[in-house]
Amino acid sequence: MKTPAIEVQGSARQPLGMPPAAFLRDYWQKRPLLIRQAFPGFVSPMTPEDLAGLACEEAALARIVSHDRRRDRWQLRTGPFAEEDFPAMPDHDWTLLVQDVDKWDMDVRALLAHFRFLPAWRLDDIMVSFAAPGGSVGAHVDQYDVFLLQAHGHRRWLIDSRPDAPTAFRDDAELKLLREFHPDHDWVLAPGDMLYLPPGVPHHGVATDACLTFSVGMRAPSAAELILDAVEELVAGLPEERRYADPDLALPADAHEIDDAAFARVHAALAPLRALDEAGLRDWFGRFVTRYRAAGEIAPPARPPKPDAVAAALAAGGRLLRHPHARHAWAREGRRARLHANGGSWALGVADARRLAGADTLTAADFDALGTDGRAALFALVERGHYLLQKKPRR
Repeated sequence: MKTPAIEVQGSARQPLGMPPAAFLRDYWQKRPLLIRQAFPGFVSPMTPEDLAGLACEEAALARIVSHDRRRDRWQLRTGPFAEEDFPAMPDHDWTLLVQDVDKWDMDVRALLAHFRFLPAWRLDDIMVSFAAPGGSVGAHVDQYDVFLLQAHGHRRWLIDSRPDAPTAFRDDAELKLLREFHPDHDWVLAPGDMLYLPPGVPHHGVATDACLTFSVGMRAPSAAELILDAVEELVAGLPEERRYADPDLALPADAHEIDDAAFARVHAALAPLRALDEAGLRDWFGRFVTRYRAAGEIAPPARPPKPDAVAAALAAGGRLLRHPHARHAWAREGRRARLHANGGSWALGVADARRLAGADTLTAADFDALGTDGRAALFALVERGHYLLQKKPRR
């Protein structure tokens, strides 16, 4: 079978350079892909100055990575930064990175619509990086899928696509940088070009001129994170008085031996680990994945609008706008469904779950289409701050 191409030409009709089903079959979590002009004529919705301003916000997750080439020393600084920090920066060899920019800028957030061929609950955030000429974060690997869209300027990307590529880290850097890096592909990306990298592919991006890169990353919790959270879920329901016990203790042959009877009691004590049935597993995972790597807490309003006021405002032409930090997903539960939202869950009909999970804006028509359980879930979400009521302005 012929190996799929590693470089293709995109278009406005096919940003992936192929139908999404072909991309998922041949590339997703299998091999890298460079898509030339995935977004033809792309113009960045934000400027380097916009990004610098965002990096000064208290709640923004911002970092600056600087590289001293002569000594091969790397420095990492974390934000928030002060406005006066940026004019003092050198004209080369540094990078500003800001995560979750899609939660702050709606024009950046709109790019996520182009990735709807993936489950929405798998999409994590759009990180935006500005790099001065020569700026980089070093050769590294990510343990999640990422789409690297060149938004402004040019960046040179080197990757090692070999399955046996070395991934050991240097022990002399604060960052997780690769000790060895032997690229077998070398490209320069222009605005509109996009590079897809599956997990574990060593890569190194270096700005050839002042540039902006948008990184669309996926949520990929580790097995350890999944197990730990599931165990914590089970443990939370266990009473303190439930402990290792041995009322059947027999006289030991050797007081220092942990005998078979003791191990049998340990098995019995750990029985709750096997108590997470299919329904419990589905409910736990939905709540877990909608709060995993949350960009920030959603503060409930001091005085949330009453249900009657919400209904009346919508009927009068108002809208409910979803909080950018709200993460909604749903799962089937027999003939019905369960809506998951930032760790909470509600049982409701399938149509209601689809509507509340998928809509960033709700109007009177959406509200009228909801059933009783859907409306109850919506009012609960309004109370939690997931939706902001925007009344129709008076003329």
